[in-house]
Amino acid sequence: MSYHLAVAFLLAGASTHALTVRQSITGITTSQIDSYTPYTYFASAAYCTAAQTLAWDCGTNCEGNSDFLPVASGGNGDSVQYWYVGYDPSLNTVIVAHQGTNPSEILPLVTDADFFLTNLDSSLFPGISSDIEVHNGFMDAQASTATEVLASVQTTMSTYGTTTVTLVGHSLGAAISLLDSVYLPLHLPSGTSFQTFTYGLPRVGNQAFANYVDANLHLTHINNKEDPIPTCPGHVPRLLHIEDSGEWAACIVGDVPTILQGDESDHDGPYNGIEMGC
Repeated sequence: MSYHLAVAFLLAGASTHALTVRQSITGITTSQIDSYTPYTYFASAAYCTAAQTLAWDCGTNCEGNSDFLPVASGGNGDSVQYWYVGYDPSLNTVIVAHQGTNPSEILPLVTDADFFLTNLDSSLFPGISSDIEVHNGFMDAQASTATEVLASVQTTMSTYGTTTVTLVGHSLGAAISLLDSVYLPLHLPSGTSFQTFTYGLPRVGNQAFANYVDANLHLTHINNKEDPIPTCPGHVPRLLHIEDSGEWAACIVGDVPTILQGDESDHDGPYNGIEMGC
């Protein structure tokens, strides 16, 4: 399965037949696994308060990327998810991170029969096709911080002279970061490069959205063991999946066919030894 096809399926779901088929496992190397560790710590740090991330004083998560230079932070951890923006000199990139939520809070959101797909706000996403629809709850969460995040990214790029932006997030934060990955390129210089690392990502949009992501984003998505969140709503395959044995494998389909066969405790990790949370 190609990288782009995996991402398209990830966001759009698969046929009923595909739910029962598990693709062959392709292991990845220890060095490849370790290369994701900085982004995992950044995603975990997003659970810390805005004051903690602005001071970059959040214990192990901040120590994991000790040379990070915070620029802005926000959110209240309640009605607005925490977020932060800054610069990592080792990776030479702007980092944008969004707080996730625990499984007991996100499961009702992604399985709620009242959720609906809606068009993206044209004022935030100018020129995006009206065929593209996304989960209304995720859209509202992203919109609540969009302009602040954009201004902070612009400031960071100008201050540190970088043209690379990296977005990270876990759970609900992964969904927000994915939408930011569509939003930010519409407002930043054309020479800017983007990459996105998500963990425990629920399905965000329809097939048209999946097609757009497939064509325009550089996305790496990581799931842990029997995490049920990426099966909601409906089934989604994996791009990188941590097996019960601890082995990391590429492009796994059908490991958790339905939410009833998942294990909520796997949602927060560990991801190469890192549990999400502050």
